[in-house]
Amino acid sequence: MKTLFVGAGSMAHALMSGALKAGVLDKEEVYVTNRANRERLEEITHEFCVRKGERDAVYDVIILAMKPKDFQEAAKSIRAFLSENTLVISVLAGITMEHISDKLSFNGAVARAMPNTSAAMGKSATAVSFNRHLSNSQKEWTKTLFQSVGTAAEIEEEKLDLITALSGSGPAYIYYVAELLKDAAVELGLEENLAESLVTQTIAGASAMLRESGLDAQELRRNVTSAGGTTEAGIAALEEYQVRDAFFQCISSAKNRSQELGSELQKQSLKK
Repeated sequence: MKTLFVGAGSMAHALMSGALKAGVLDKEEVYVTNRANRERLEEITHEFCVRKGERDAVYDVIILAMKPKDFQEAAKSIRAFLSENTLVISVLAGITMEHISDKLSFNGAVARAMPNTSAAMGKSATAVSFNRHLSNSQKEWTKTLFQSVGTAAEIEEEKLDLITALSGSGPAYIYYVAELLKDAAVELGLEENLAESLVTQTIAGASAMLRESGLDAQELRRNVTSAGGTTEAGIAALEEYQVRDAFFQCISSAKNRSQELGSELQKQSLKK
């Protein structure tokens, strides 16, 4: 499948890295274009031994991986790369498949996905939606692409803003928690390197328990929390400082921002 990545940022890098490692993409058929940063384009083509996008070529698959705000301008040049059989896959937050089709003047197959940067490690959690023009083989290929870098689930497009807030942005929340745990331990007297090592392994172990134990998060938490013990004291402090409400607002705010981004971009396109 002759595949063009439009954009060479962190998501393109993560997805390309994971899919090439898994053999879903062939480096001989992968092309990249990046309008704003030529140095970044040189780096990514050199790292993965892939090619720069060809101006006069038509591609089997086009993966939209630029910043959402750059899509409006990029759409003009992307049109030349399309055929009626091209599959367009977007990993852009907030931009609907209908808007993508409209700006590309394309009445064909469009998929919209929300992976996260853990794709580079083969650990992404991805949700994907399809418009009505995809063939069964295009759907299966798209699912295989994202399954090659983790897990992939098909959902209705209306839920993608919530998925963006949850698993798309989710790794950053976990990194933030890790950062805060380490900082607290250091402030209370632990050496920084030891604190970081313990936090990293603790998160890795908890993740493995969630995946492999067959128990849900609530039951696992209860199993660790003895009455009158240290864990109970820690959980009580989290409840006192309303961490549950903070996480709800975290997901809600990110979801609303994804919706706002889409609305803002559509309004901008109507003005042009």
